[in-house]
Amino acid sequence: MIEIISRKQYDEKFKEGFPLLVPQFVSETDLSKAEGELFHLLDHKSHFIAKGYVGKQNKGLGWLLSWKENEEINDQFFMSKFIVALNKRTKFFQDEETTAFRVFNGEGDGIGGLTIDYYGGYYLFTFYSQGIYKFKDSIINQFKNLVAFEGIYEKRRFDEKGKYIDADDFVMGKEGDFPIIVKENGVNIAVNLNDGAMTGVFLDQRDVRKKIMRKYSNGKSVLNTFSYTGVFSVFAIMGGAKFTESVDLANRSYAKTVEQMAINEIDYDIQSIVIEDVFKYFKRAKNEEKTFDMVILDPPSYAKSKGFTFSSAKDYTGLIKDAIDLTNIEGMIVASTNNSSVTREKFKAMIDDAFKEKKANYKIIEEFGLPKDFAVNDKLKESDYLKVVFIKKS
Repeated sequence: MIEIISRKQYDEKFKEGFPLLVPQFVSETDLSKAEGELFHLLDHKSHFIAKGYVGKQNKGLGWLLSWKENEEINDQFFMSKFIVALNKRTKFFQDEETTAFRVFNGEGDGIGGLTIDYYGGYYLFTFYSQGIYKFKDSIINQFKNLVAFEGIYEKRRFDEKGKYIDADDFVMGKEGDFPIIVKENGVNIAVNLNDGAMTGVFLDQRDVRKKIMRKYSNGKSVLNTFSYTGVFSVFAIMGGAKFTESVDLANRSYAKTVEQMAINEIDYDIQSIVIEDVFKYFKRAKNEEKTFDMVILDPPSYAKSKGFTFSSAKDYTGLIKDAIDLTNIEGMIVASTNNSSVTREKFKAMIDDAFKEKKANYKIIEEFGLPKDFAVNDKLKESDYLKVVFIKKS
């Protein structure tokens, strides 16, 4: 068993349940060849604090799993965590109007580095480090004994460059005839569990899409930027939007957006789907004096396009300024970031800076975070990563 010593000033932090093995918080230990190995974390006096596994992910070296010295990290451990998580989501399984949601959310459910999503009878396991992937067989075998399923798929998100490992993601059961159609608050969504890193929808935005559909889109013109597969546009249309324009740089976004609209019997020919760099689009749209009643901003934390790199931590103020130019008076900007390093306070400050620089007035109408199925760990603030703000321009 590997022993890792906490630095004195972080002893209490770890003892209180902080789950991430941050390099700066512990003494130097060579873990370069220890992916998947279990360790004991000891305080500076060599007393037991917790046990976990080595798995390099983002800014951490691994995750703490148990603060009980006598608890083994074995099949029974994984099964117990899954039982608790499944019981917490009973209402989701019973909701016929929503058939896609998160079943297990990493450190929020007690195992950092692992998520499990449900898509209409299929389960998708995502492993975020080589370390947690070494427990794959135990994890999947214990989980599959607790649920009925059509098929199980996996995604590995841990190669050296941070890019998705391209492989057949099917694990067991029945292979899906993709796209499969799931429901979210009664709206159809096409998903593919075996086509790269993404599935076609980001489940963490469920509450935001619902609010747009049921409260804010009726009779409105809507600009959906960084639109991906156009799901925000679909929800706006299902809520009565009079027109949507979906903008994304990826060529495949056009076909995917058409697909999402078609399965909801939406006439996509009367909507606008634009394949263009969003930042170039903003400049062109401003020159053409385009305006909308609602502008949706859901960029990735980092994005590269020809001659420009976007970082939500540094560049979101500029993005809001671009959106202000295209938003009608009394119109709405839906601003979102999934960057865990951007606090809600910092995010609001960037919004405020943008409106001040534009000499425009605004009011924050509503705010959202992660939905209930995305359990968070209160001891790790980065666990609660999603910030969404509905801003009315006045």
